[in-house]
Amino acid sequence: MTDSREVTKPRRRQERVGLVVRARTPRTVVVAIERLVRHDLYRKTIRRTSRFMAHDELGAREGDRVRIVESRPLSRRKRWRVSEIVERSADVATEGVGA
Repeated sequence: MTDSREVTKPRRRQERVGLVVRARTPRTVVVAIERLVRHDLYRKTIRRTSRFMAHDELGAREGDRVRIVESRPLSRRKRWRVSEIVERSADVATEGVGA
């Protein structure tokens, strides 16, 4: 007899690395991700930017490079969450020195 339940592997979530361009609201950041696309007719490489709203529990600030991971819908426009802060911005690194 065949089993009615199908055994499926969990889908691997998409990950992207981008720059935090806005961090004004609590627990939400806007991350800009750039990609290079070749123009169909002229064959010139064009820089395209996509902006994603991501849930942030780690405290990322503007200028930080972060890794975002796909998640369930958290609000109308938030479908990503910050998984790690890859690199802090230069302003944050010098903030505590000499203050």
